[in-house]
Amino acid sequence: MYEERQIKNETKVVIFRLADEEFGAPIHQVHEILRLIEITRVPRAPRFIEGVINLRGKVIPVLDLRRRFDLPINAKVEQHRIMEVEVESQIIGVIVDAVTEVISLPVDDIEPPPPMIADIAGEYLTGVGKLPGRIIILLNFDKILTTQEAHQIDQSSMGALPGNAQEALPNHSQEGD
Repeated sequence: MYEERQIKNETKVVIFRLADEEFGAPIHQVHEILRLIEITRVPRAPRFIEGVINLRGKVIPVLDLRRRFDLPINAKVEQHRIMEVEVESQIIGVIVDAVTEVISLPVDDIEPPPPMIADIAGEYLTGVGKLPGRIIILLNFDKILTTQEAHQIDQSSMGALPGNAQEALPNHSQEGD
């Protein structure tokens, strides 16, 4: 999957932080990076779903990657961002601690995850990027949710706002950083 966007044996990766770790995602999956905005809670949503936002008239579900990965939860801080990503042809937002950079990662510096980690992390861990003094955990957002979870999120976001309440939500059209 990282090979899909290679140019001269490199792949473009968006680097973001969760807890004290660096993660990366293929740039083609990341549509936009937003400052943290008000999120409307959705009753009975999965634990890792923060709620929904209205982004330019479209209701988008937002999940917290710390909760998804069972990392310690911390208070929201100024650097927190919502990355608008494409997951199985569906647009969702994911809350990350900070988005730090976009890099060109040489394909030769990407290794498959060690078997023990791959068993724990599931299919969404696609590899480990090695840079001098750094290790980047590479994710595939298409695998971050099970089919059942994606369906549940779709149902939660569609049923989140009764009637025309969706039109009453503020329309956030802010640009990413």
